[in-house]
Amino acid sequence: MYIAIDTAGGDYAPRSVIHGALVAARHLGFGLILVGKQKQIESELGRYRDSGKVDLRILDTPEVVEMSEAPATALRQKPKASIRIVADVVARGDASAFFSSGHTGATFLAARSSFGLLPGVDRAALATVIPTLRHGAILLDSGANIECRPQHLVQFAAMGNVYANLLFGMSEPKVGLLSIGEEATKGNELICETHRLLKSSDLNFIGNVEAADAYKGYADVIVCDGFTGNIALKISEGLVEVVEELLHEELKRTFTTRFGYLLSRRAFRRFSRRVDYSEYGGALLLGVKGLCIVGHGRSSSKAVRNAVAMAYHFASQGFAEKISKEMNLIPGYHSSKSSLDTDQARQVLRIG
Repeated sequence: MYIAIDTAGGDYAPRSVIHGALVAARHLGFGLILVGKQKQIESELGRYRDSGKVDLRILDTPEVVEMSEAPATALRQKPKASIRIVADVVARGDASAFFSSGHTGATFLAARSSFGLLPGVDRAALATVIPTLRHGAILLDSGANIECRPQHLVQFAAMGNVYANLLFGMSEPKVGLLSIGEEATKGNELICETHRLLKSSDLNFIGNVEAADAYKGYADVIVCDGFTGNIALKISEGLVEVVEELLHEELKRTFTTRFGYLLSRRAFRRFSRRVDYSEYGGALLLGVKGLCIVGHGRSSSKAVRNAVAMAYHFASQGFAEKISKEMNLIPGYHSSKSSLDTDQARQVLRIG
């Protein structure tokens, strides 16, 4: 099995990307197709004496979609961009999944163009696993669609339901709708109509979930549009970093606190692992006929390692096929509009 890697994507590419991918491949025993500028890839591989132990292929691609570029325009003007090539590699069957921590919008469009959407799905969505007080929960959409209609959010809920079932083994995941209040009448027109549709669906819908309760574990699947989800995700990531920094400052303030820290280092390490996004690797793009893992733009080698390992495990389990099969078993998940959304490219978030 091969996993294709966009080595040009991300703030710390190619070094952190290649390092993380190599660690995952060595540990789990799969091959890598490294896509990017060949000279840079070979230079990075030269830093590892044991890189020859991994089955490696290199695809030289001179073009890269920059974070500041509009994704649809960039992909049209750069047919040999790394993210387009890495998606095509999977579509041809040369690799089982791909990972990229580059331009999220370009990654989404490349995957949709190369793979196509599942039957009846109008919008693909990024599903991010977030920590909660009880267990992990799935937040979607976390950044693929800037604007949505109610039927799109219902489809996200259905896909999240299947994902939680396969990932966590939950037979009836609790589905919540991210809103400004618990009452059904709270929220804009999109939220109110989505609430009505979800309430009449066969999903285990528990109602609206306020942002303050998103991490308490009340819902196993939390649904929202990509604009809202991406903001919620990045605010929470920033808050975690600030809390950790404040804790370190306080623990260094006096001898007593420093001594207390030494006694409780194990607990603090466990806390850091529970809230660290790199432990979860990346976000799965749900709704396409293939496996695509999207990493954070600031992905460290640890985050890349976990994301690539996630891609391998999902590919080994035939995850894409299971998603497609299970989706068809959910009554009423198809929207009333059967054709694909031709304007979705214009609605993709220009985020990294």
